[in-house]
Amino acid sequence: MSLSVILGLMLCIEAPGSSAVTHVFVQKGKDVLLEVTEADVLQKDLILLWRFKQRDILVRFFPGTEPTVSKLYTGRLEFSPKKYSVKLKNLQDDDSGVYTARVTGSKEQTVTKYMVTVQGPVSPVDLNPDSVSISSDSCNLTVTCSTEDSHISSTFTCDTKTCSQEGGDQSKVTNSGASLRVHLLNDTIICNHSNQVSWTQKNMTQIQDLCPLHAGLSDGVSICLVKTVVFSVGLIIMVSAVISVHLMEKIRKQNKQFSSNQMNIELNLL
Repeated sequence: MSLSVILGLMLCIEAPGSSAVTHVFVQKGKDVLLEVTEADVLQKDLILLWRFKQRDILVRFFPGTEPTVSKLYTGRLEFSPKKYSVKLKNLQDDDSGVYTARVTGSKEQTVTKYMVTVQGPVSPVDLNPDSVSISSDSCNLTVTCSTEDSHISSTFTCDTKTCSQEGGDQSKVTNSGASLRVHLLNDTIICNHSNQVSWTQKNMTQIQDLCPLHAGLSDGVSICLVKTVVFSVGLIIMVSAVISVHLMEKIRKQNKQFSSNQMNIELNLL
């Protein structure tokens, strides 16, 4: 299958010619390849038609002649005459629906059926803290994850060792049909917005800044640190004072000795 399709196939496997449907999700503006294998069309005298919603004919494959593309799909469709496959280009919202390949002639049957869903890329998300509640042994942090049309809130509780999410992972289907999810992974809060063709997310890693683990322990550490600093500063001041007194006493004695020597010199001169 072409790389331009990419986008999550979910298959319902049943015998050819049954009502089996292949579900395909395509990002808006991308291409999709709808395939028919040669084994599905055993008789070469059969006419194969690709239809959209059982209404519009995309292309007709006639035995021994070039396929005929409908005017509605001229320039938007590529085909493989030998394999009966078609590629629809630049899909838009209106292109979502059921595409059917059906053979007619000596026998008539549906050989393959696709349910194509076109989705746009999801919008960016915001993840912001709403409130913080701190007690002596734990902290509750409530955050809101939001998109342009939906939001979801969740509360996380942290103690001395771990953080946990109340109620587990929180998720909802947004107004646009995408999925919005908030969960915790390795002390990181993650808000994810996704559909079958795209995703985006925002992380909050500063949990300990917003919600300190074990507030009481943090206070104790702070008090101990303050006491240590105060004691150290006091010790430095006391030692400095002793040294200063010692130096001043030494200077005083030196000055006294100098004065005595000076007087003796003057007396001798007389």
